Amino acid sequence: MSSRIRWFNSVGMADIGIVGGKNASLGEMISHLQSLGVAVPDGFATTASVYRDLLTVDDLGDRIAIRLESLDVTDIDALAEAGREIRGWMATNPLPKAVEVSISEAYHELAAGNEMAPVAVRSSATAEDLPDASFAGQQESFLNVRGVDAVFDAIRRVFASLYNDRAIAYREHRGYAHADVAISAGVQRMVEAEASGVAFTMDTESGFDGVVFITASYGLGELLVQGAVNPDEFYVYKRNLAAHRPAVISRRLGSKSLKMIYGDALAVDTVAVAAEDQVRFSLTTEEAETLARYAVAVEDHYGRPMDLEWAKDSVDGRIYLLQARPETVLSRESQRVLDRYSLLEQAVPVVTGRSIGQRIGTGIVRIVRDAGEMDRVREGDVLVADMTDPDWEPVMKRAAAIVTNRGGRTCHAAIIARELEIPAVVGTGRATSLLEDGSVVTVSCAEGDEGNVYPGAVAFERKTVLLDAMPEPPTKVMMNVASPSRAFAFSRLPNHGVGLARMEFIINNAIGVHPRALLDYPDVAEPVRSAIETRTVGYAAPADYFIGRLTEGIATIAAAFYPKPVIVRLSDFKSNEYRHLLGGDVYEPVEENPMMGFRGAARFTSPAFAAAFGLECRALRAVRDDFGFDNVELMIPFVRTVAELSGVLEVLAGHGLERGRNGLRVIMMCEIPSNALLADQFLDLVDGFSIGSNDLTQLTLALDRDSELVAPLFDERDPAVKELVAMAVEACLRRGKYIGICGQGPSDFPDFASWLVDIGVESVSLNPDTVVETWIHLADTSAKQ
Repeated sequence: MSSRIRWFNSVGMADIGIVGGKNASLGEMISHLQSLGVAVPDGFATTASVYRDLLTVDDLGDRIAIRLESLDVTDIDALAEAGREIRGWMATNPLPKAVEVSISEAYHELAAGNEMAPVAVRSSATAEDLPDASFAGQQESFLNVRGVDAVFDAIRRVFASLYNDRAIAYREHRGYAHADVAISAGVQRMVEAEASGVAFTMDTESGFDGVVFITASYGLGELLVQGAVNPDEFYVYKRNLAAHRPAVISRRLGSKSLKMIYGDALAVDTVAVAAEDQVRFSLTTEEAETLARYAVAVEDHYGRPMDLEWAKDSVDGRIYLLQARPETVLSRESQRVLDRYSLLEQAVPVVTGRSIGQRIGTGIVRIVRDAGEMDRVREGDVLVADMTDPDWEPVMKRAAAIVTNRGGRTCHAAIIARELEIPAVVGTGRATSLLEDGSVVTVSCAEGDEGNVYPGAVAFERKTVLLDAMPEPPTKVMMNVASPSRAFAFSRLPNHGVGLARMEFIINNAIGVHPRALLDYPDVAEPVRSAIETRTVGYAAPADYFIGRLTEGIATIAAAFYPKPVIVRLSDFKSNEYRHLLGGDVYEPVEENPMMGFRGAARFTSPAFAAAFGLECRALRAVRDDFGFDNVELMIPFVRTVAELSGVLEVLAGHGLERGRNGLRVIMMCEIPSNALLADQFLDLVDGFSIGSNDLTQLTLALDRDSELVAPLFDERDPAVKELVAMAVEACLRRGKYIGICGQGPSDFPDFASWLVDIGVESVSLNPDTVVETWIHLADTSAKQ
């Protein structure tokens, strides 16, 4: 075998020093994973010795060392000058004739007789893609390279890219000696990409390892990595893949307005995506699951979280893995230490986008429109740009936060923000025009999937939780979870499951349309009709949109906490809240006191709401029966009478949600005095109570909690309220039924939580921001007794 050329199928991870991490990983997958169905395009690599031989010509290696010896990489101008000079030296050194012969022979063998066969020529440095060293786009890659002379040129340019400004700065910052890093050029058969993207074998924001996170857009993958397009996103649940159940638990449609395609030889073109393609997903659900299986196979082989690049070939329709490298940001963080950021004040954001990093940062806005303005960014500034590219890395590490107009969660800015452990809000659309250069802003990525940029310095706090130091509480501590986008992060907090998953939050935020308007489409008035058409792109019918989005939201929460119980409360919108949904004013009454009006169980048994409630039931049945989330339990809100409860249970059973079927538990909210007074009669029909202390307090004390005139009298610890709570708890304990509480009281008042424990409550369900503090308080109080 040639000392200059190694075919991918002849190398593996033991050969990083010979062909670099990227090429070694390709060889590893070809050798070990193709038998499992994982497809990787073939190719070959130049060895590191080819690069090192070049350094001996005209003392090039010594000249480079001298040039870099006293370089200050924080001096952007000096760094650019040194890099430009070194790359110039390398570009003038032709490849030795023997090397060209070996490359030519290998290229023609790979091309199988096509002298202009397209290949990708990629860099693979010997310190790149190691478990503690990975950096997006550190060296160059060249696509659509055709003909052997073009391959020679691309390889020389790959070698020169070892001294890109960003690569020089990276090695300095990470402590790698420049002379210790060599480079290999991988020559790989091009996939004619119909779609492409990135896949991670964990959630990139929370570190939750139960899913594969996939981004996808049309054409070649460069635009996605650059952040020039907002891609489609998929979460695929690993457990369901193994069980051969539906596994795509969440999808998000990206705009995908541009795509990169083959141009002439040595060129690619960026073109607009057809309007009809922008409003459909670039991968089918089946293709996303296939890709996720590949990703899991790679993760299993390497025994650690992985970051993959992939493409779908437009010729044979297959999905190919183009690169695989260890995920290096979240995987090196301690899973037993949790940093939690939270805002202490409320503000109205100037711009919003995708949140990256679950952190908060404050600084002065520096709008950078091109690389020539990078030196304007000072330590602690907020870097604002249309998008970033790898050349910007030396100044990105100065920033307190990053904000971009374009990009998704796997774009360059997002990847580097995670690497640098700073917040980033990407894909804002108009940050460079809406933010004022020189103004102070607060960039918050601690509020869920949506990142917010607030004017001024908004107060926030950071808390570090040592999860290994958590004491054992005297009762189960569960969580109230409203947002599916935060479920993975919340699952890292100590918990015994979800005591309240609010369905109405998912409907309001992920759907936003009144269910009856969706059912009546197209027989609805403008502009509701047009708005429904815009929102429901990618779905066969508006009703499918409601069911699909609700199913995904519930499934995401269920997956995050599986196998712990997740108690999902059926929708508890009041009529005024339903009116705020798109089209809702046509269907909802105007009530003087909606708090005690047409809500909860009354809706579920009403003929006027029957079809709309049926959509909820279909989503819940899909979550339990199709996806297999048997940890999902149901909770019926605002039940006034025993007869009403019986009617709701009959309706649920008619939709295949029969209590006891496949282990389904049905809980009832205990939030009306009648529920406690007639506890035994209600408990004959359900598996337990979850006390809603908010409504129970207002209905016991005849207080409208929305009225500021009497709000000061509102207190869950009032003796009358506690008497009713005690009655409900006693009845459940006597009957051997579940008894928990999911109201606001235990979150606000630790003494109330302690009292609940004393009277025997099985679980307290808390807002996530109070879980740790209340957990410790209960444990400490119990220890002192």
